Amino acid sequence: MAARAKLKMASPEPKSLVPFTRESLEVMEQHSAKKPSEEDKEDLKPNCDLEVGKELPFVYGNLPQAMVSEPLEDVDPYYTNKRTFIVLNKKRTIFRFNATWCTLSPFNSIRRAAIKILVHPLFRLFILVSVLTDCIYMSMTDLPKWGPALQNTLLGIYTFEILVKLIARGIWAGPFYFFGDSWNWLDFSVTLFEHISRYSPLNFISVFKIMRNLRILKIIPLNQGLKSFVAILIHCLKKLTVVIILTLFFLSVFSLIGMGLFMGNLKHKCLRWPQENETDMLNNRTGNPYYIRETENFYYLEGERYALLCGNRSDASQCPEGYVCVKAGVNPDDGYTNFDSFGWALLALFRLMTQDYPEALYHQILYASGKVYMIFFVVISFWFAFYMASLFLGLLAISYEEEKQTAAEKATIDQEFQKSLPELQEEKITAETKTIQIEMKKRSSTSMITSLDALDDATISHKEVSELKKSRQRCPYCWYKFAKTFLIWDFSPCWLKLKEFVYRIIMDPFTDLFLTICIILNINFLALEHYPMSLETSNILSIGNVVFIGIFTAEMIFKIIAMYPYGYFQVGWNIYDSLIVFHGLAELYLTNFHGLAILRSFRVLRIFRLGRYWPTFKILMLTLCNSIVALKDLVLLLFTFIFFSAVVGLNLYGSKYKKYVCNINEDCQLPHWHMHDFFHSFLNVFRILCGEWIETLWDCFKVAGQFSCISFYMMVILIGKLLILYLFLALIISFSSYKPATTEENDEAKNLQRAMARIKKGINYVLSKILCKKQNALEDTLDNISDVYVKENISDHTLSELSNTQDFLKDKEKSSGTEKNTMTENESQSLIPSPSVSETVPIASEESDIENPDNKEIQSKSGDGSSKEKVKQSSSSECSTVDILSEEEMVYEREKPKHLRNVYERRSSSAQIGRGPKKGKIWKNIRKTCCKIVENNCFKCFIGLVTLLSTGALAFEDIYIDQRKTIKILLEYADMIFTYIFILEMLLKWMAYGFKAYFTNGWYKLDFMVVIVFCLSLIGKSREELKPLVSIKFLRALRVLSQFEKMKVVVRALIKTTLPTLNVFLVCLMIWLAFGIIGVHLFAGKFYECIDPTSGERFPLSEVMNRSQCESLVFNESMPWENAKLNFDNVGISFLSLLQVATFNGWITIMNSAVDSTDVDMQPNFENNIYMYCYFIDFIIIGLFLPLSMLIGAIVANFHKHKIKQGGSNIFITVTQKKQYRALKKLIYEDSQQPVPLPENKFQRFIFDLVTSRVFNIIIMTLICFQAITVMIQSDEQSPKIDTALFWINSVYVMLYIGECVLKLIVFHCNYFTSGWNIFDFMVVVFSITVQPGHVTKFYPF
Repeated sequence: MAARAKLKMASPEPKSLVPFTRESLEVMEQHSAKKPSEEDKEDLKPNCDLEVGKELPFVYGNLPQAMVSEPLEDVDPYYTNKRTFIVLNKKRTIFRFNATWCTLSPFNSIRRAAIKILVHPLFRLFILVSVLTDCIYMSMTDLPKWGPALQNTLLGIYTFEILVKLIARGIWAGPFYFFGDSWNWLDFSVTLFEHISRYSPLNFISVFKIMRNLRILKIIPLNQGLKSFVAILIHCLKKLTVVIILTLFFLSVFSLIGMGLFMGNLKHKCLRWPQENETDMLNNRTGNPYYIRETENFYYLEGERYALLCGNRSDASQCPEGYVCVKAGVNPDDGYTNFDSFGWALLALFRLMTQDYPEALYHQILYASGKVYMIFFVVISFWFAFYMASLFLGLLAISYEEEKQTAAEKATIDQEFQKSLPELQEEKITAETKTIQIEMKKRSSTSMITSLDALDDATISHKEVSELKKSRQRCPYCWYKFAKTFLIWDFSPCWLKLKEFVYRIIMDPFTDLFLTICIILNINFLALEHYPMSLETSNILSIGNVVFIGIFTAEMIFKIIAMYPYGYFQVGWNIYDSLIVFHGLAELYLTNFHGLAILRSFRVLRIFRLGRYWPTFKILMLTLCNSIVALKDLVLLLFTFIFFSAVVGLNLYGSKYKKYVCNINEDCQLPHWHMHDFFHSFLNVFRILCGEWIETLWDCFKVAGQFSCISFYMMVILIGKLLILYLFLALIISFSSYKPATTEENDEAKNLQRAMARIKKGINYVLSKILCKKQNALEDTLDNISDVYVKENISDHTLSELSNTQDFLKDKEKSSGTEKNTMTENESQSLIPSPSVSETVPIASEESDIENPDNKEIQSKSGDGSSKEKVKQSSSSECSTVDILSEEEMVYEREKPKHLRNVYERRSSSAQIGRGPKKGKIWKNIRKTCCKIVENNCFKCFIGLVTLLSTGALAFEDIYIDQRKTIKILLEYADMIFTYIFILEMLLKWMAYGFKAYFTNGWYKLDFMVVIVFCLSLIGKSREELKPLVSIKFLRALRVLSQFEKMKVVVRALIKTTLPTLNVFLVCLMIWLAFGIIGVHLFAGKFYECIDPTSGERFPLSEVMNRSQCESLVFNESMPWENAKLNFDNVGISFLSLLQVATFNGWITIMNSAVDSTDVDMQPNFENNIYMYCYFIDFIIIGLFLPLSMLIGAIVANFHKHKIKQGGSNIFITVTQKKQYRALKKLIYEDSQQPVPLPENKFQRFIFDLVTSRVFNIIIMTLICFQAITVMIQSDEQSPKIDTALFWINSVYVMLYIGECVLKLIVFHCNYFTSGWNIFDFMVVVFSITVQPGHVTKFYPF
């Protein structure tokens, strides 16, 4: 129905395809001459199904061959008066053209020929092949001899394409014209620049040669999916405009603050000062007081490349004896890291924002300026790396959700439309047949022939439908016949009996259990490989590999016999198993061949066989495949951008890296990361997108200059990060639809459950047989006791009383059970306890209902909370001597029926024997007193304060604690006091609540663990052999979580959202295990190298080639053959290495070691194994990016699930915080509604109108911008004249700001200080007067 309504809205009666003629053009001109009404303009909108590039819906009928590539009247009513026509190709793709204005006539033969060429599918395919050929050519470093001829040919093809488009579409910038499409502008400009650079004799326009790299972007308009994603990203950028401006504003602000704080500080170094007995002056001294260039007389730390930085503050780094801290030399990192000007400060802040190697800049600032400036880095990291990044992600997520929603709506409409098409066609056919029958009756017999022809046409459609169904078959009919003939083996009855027997064995649950155990054992065997490995272990692992291959081969053979080859290969997992078997058999025969040992790495594919028996793995892989298929265009767009950036980098800087390589390396050898060839350029771009770009940018500065390098790197970072973030969010949202497998399980998973159930049943049966005698004896004694009890009680009560008692007890159990179940359900759904329900003994007010499900019925009946609360019977300790009842329970006891009270008294009489009333009352009073103490608010505040003090005391323990004896003694006494206080608290809670209630609460268990930690730390201090126990005292900080309700709510919410993702985490761990095993196969024992002890560098391969030669070189009786700290010698260390790579911190060293590796016991050689970069690229994409998307998507799904259970509220805040938030929001709204009173004085009224006018605000904003520019032009080594000029300019700005402040104070009086921005302005004015001018800059809120 919706599709029909949509069709009616689009065109009430879908008009058939009509050729576009001169009469059609005249009718269009007549319609366009008439002025349409406003209502028609509002109602008419373009039909989304008839847009350019889409296929014409089948409702418009079949496309005759004569109308293919011919001008047709536009079927969209919106374009009726737009003087347009459409052209359809064989695939029914819509092309729309203009009929008039700046173009040839639609009836011109030249234009018609150009249109036929343009709309033909082969023309687009031809252009696409040309672009791909051009991409391959541009990625070549050593160009072949036929390169210029190919380049000229491609240029001719692109020129011909532009000419065809110009003739077909016309020269104009409107819709459907050539210049109306921005991609045509790109093609035209690139082709024009290439012609200019090719045939112009001038050499200063070499930049035009780089413009031809934009040819790669022609792939985007040739693919409709890529084109639509580009439009979506541009739409996202429009939404991100405000956030981008805000980010640039804050970057500028913090850059100016950094200039004021650290300008010139990074040049402070420790310079050796001449002693009294030294007569010669230092070498290389200059007379410039601002810039002293020294190299030999600086103080260097061992192994450091740059001189030690120092500062004049007390908390800055101090120089050693004999050295003086002076401003000398250049800035660190070859002068590229500094705050001496606005540009360098902005680059440093951008580096901190992207968190690229921030620890180095952090240490440099602390050394040169002081430790107090750590606050600056904390603010920067929080503000940019967390807050602004969250803003970007939030807006991107919102825009993606909107696009996804619109796409889903279009998809549903298209689905309904497709579903309604057969119905519409059937209705059309029936209508045609009815009309034909009527005409047959009316007309003569001679006209029957034409009607029969029409009936034949009607039946043709039915034949087309049947042919369409046949065409949808994946294989031709002959293949199905071949498969049924040769792949289904029905030979003889004996063979069928054997098949049934094998089928029963192979499909038995215990067979699946055996295969699962074999897979797990095979994984363990794969993980046991290490270096160095003994010969016995190697033999055992090889024998195990052969055994597992044999088992898997037998499984495949038996399944083929049981299911026939036709049925076996219909299952995807069977195909996967057969590939593993064929690989294992091929490996046995090809391993000994040189160069084929890499086949061992494919053994890890056996790990993923667990997915057959693991429903979670299957669901995640299906979700991943569906997500990748849905986002294939976005992935292709990202790859296109990376390829484009790599080619641009190659053409811009490739030759310069080779020419100026000596500026980078003293040995004039290219480093690992450069852009001299395409592969290294691609790797460099990939490294930039991974977040490490600053070091390669410094190398680029040395070979190509600063301007071009910064432009290229900013382009790659900004556009690439946007694409990666959008893809990451899309994957997260796709994986957020993940649901754990509950009901949908395959046969293998069910067989495992059946096998485990049978094993449990067998174990229980054996145990029951073994313990049969004991159980029989116990049953006999219980029967005797019950008989005696019944005989004793039958005389006192009638049968009716007993039956009523039993019925009452059963009803009570049922009601209590249902109540308990409903309460646990509701409470498990709620993460925040209700404020109307206050918890009482045995659950303290800070306990969670979830952690103590046994006592959920214990709630307060009173309102005050502590004085009227009593200890219930269910909370009594196992060690207590009396059960204490509350007042409500005592009333309930009085109202009980007499027979129930008698039963209760009889049952409890045995427990009360020997208990004196006085003793029980004392114990009761003791517990009541303990309960009052524990529940008292002052006691809770005291324990919270002690907890914070004990946590804060940990901060005073550092490496210098032994030198500060007084603080050490105070901390020891404080630890003892804290321990006694927490032990006392624990004892009081034991007395008040009892052991059962205490240890059924998760937070109290945490408190108990912390008390044990305190005791162990004290014991460790007293005895030397137990001193390692002191190191676990950091667990004391966990007690803070149990003392504050807000923290408990957050921790509880985090646990509830992360724990259900355990299966997803195991899948990710399995992927990491596969990469770890591959790393062991590829790099085990190959990271060893011979190190020169004097320089700390590796010996060149010309001096040392292997381990034996290295062992002959002994320096100071030490062996220089060393292994890398992070390697792949076993699975455990490989996990650590992969974790290092996943953090992008220190991963470059691991990659360089892998690329330089040669063989076991061989000296590494520079980039000997260069394609091992692909291993790490695959790990970052498959082992890091996708699993991280899975994990976050699953966490987001759980978060939304619990949020829905909470009623859509935030699960990370308490009820009190919600109320405070609403009250604060209401208060802010009310304050914002209060207007400023107008002054009665005319002079004040004039000033009020002045300062509140828009012109005044624009003037102040302009002044602020100009002052920001004056601050930006400052630098560290500027001349005194510039200092004087800036001083007077800043003084003028200060006077203007003082005037603004005075005018506002005259008008607003005390209301001036009610605005936060006014207070900020006032503080800036005060600081500008008191502080040295030039250090404070005012920024008006944009």
